[in-house]
Amino acid sequence: MKVLVTGGCGYIGSHTIVDLIDNGFEVVSADSLVRASESILDGVFEITGKRVQNYKVDLVDLEAARQIFEDHPDIKGIIHFAALKSVPESVEKPILYFNNNINSLLNVLQLQKEYGVPHFIFSSSCSVYGNTKELPVTESTPFEEAECPYARTKQIGEMIVTDVMRANANLSAILLRYFNPAGAHPSAKIGEITYGPVANLVPVITDTAIGKRKSFTVYGKDYGTRDGSCIRDYIHVMDLANAHTKALEYLSQKEYESNCETYNLGIGQGVTVFEMITAFEKVTGIALNYAIGERRPGDVESIYSNYDQAAKRLKWQPKFDVEDIMRSAWAWESRMKEISSEE
Repeated sequence: MKVLVTGGCGYIGSHTIVDLIDNGFEVVSADSLVRASESILDGVFEITGKRVQNYKVDLVDLEAARQIFEDHPDIKGIIHFAALKSVPESVEKPILYFNNNINSLLNVLQLQKEYGVPHFIFSSSCSVYGNTKELPVTESTPFEEAECPYARTKQIGEMIVTDVMRANANLSAILLRYFNPAGAHPSAKIGEITYGPVANLVPVITDTAIGKRKSFTVYGKDYGTRDGSCIRDYIHVMDLANAHTKALEYLSQKEYESNCETYNLGIGQGVTVFEMITAFEKVTGIALNYAIGERRPGDVESIYSNYDQAAKRLKWQPKFDVEDIMRSAWAWESRMKEISSEE
């Protein structure tokens, strides 16, 4: 099966390409490179031995995106990662986020329908649940108010995909709600490349440990959690990548109950910010320098997953834990420093 991966040069996209190739899929990438670099595909080549073609296309431009399908009429699956994803930036620039994330999705769905591509995987997020009162969250947990415009684009995106599939019984889709992706490929040949201010906890930690920043801030220690810091469900990026492969295989077998299904992807455990810090210090032996700050706008207090449905139907299970995440993230950060020093 040939698969189009939008946002293929991004963090999760590039790791998913590796997993797809490892499982026999042929891959084409589309990435505007606004928040990514094609150099990541060199790492994909080193790992897999396969050179992936990338179309430098802004998917908000329908006709530019159409060229991919004209060149590859045998595409049978689309995995749609392409989106802006910074929570703080979305609070500051909501119009940018709605224009990019919603219009690109609409265009890709339009092209899926036009070219008869049977399978669609949507990159959603646990942020759709908002500040939920139910833990762990299941796929049927009701949405609360979105905490930021980024989260709202994911809520709206899920509704759009659901409605499109309802109107097109010959197509199928899966909505994958990620919890907190982190870590890097075990080879350290690909990992997360950050653009602009780093907001996610794991790259903030590795940036501090490597010396890119003197310290970092833990936003809030007065939440109603076991140590006062926010709780999240951190999932290794390669576990997350593999779920996309399994989702495509599941759709291709046509054993689904509905042509639009939803699955949580996490490890089913809540980990606090302070516990993540401890895990990093344990596996690396490096003491981190950090300060305690005020709560950050848009942050949810606590959220973690129940992934039973993905385990049952997609036959997916996470293989890596939080220490694996920290170990691989640090190996990637260290390799990037070596490369930059050689240059």
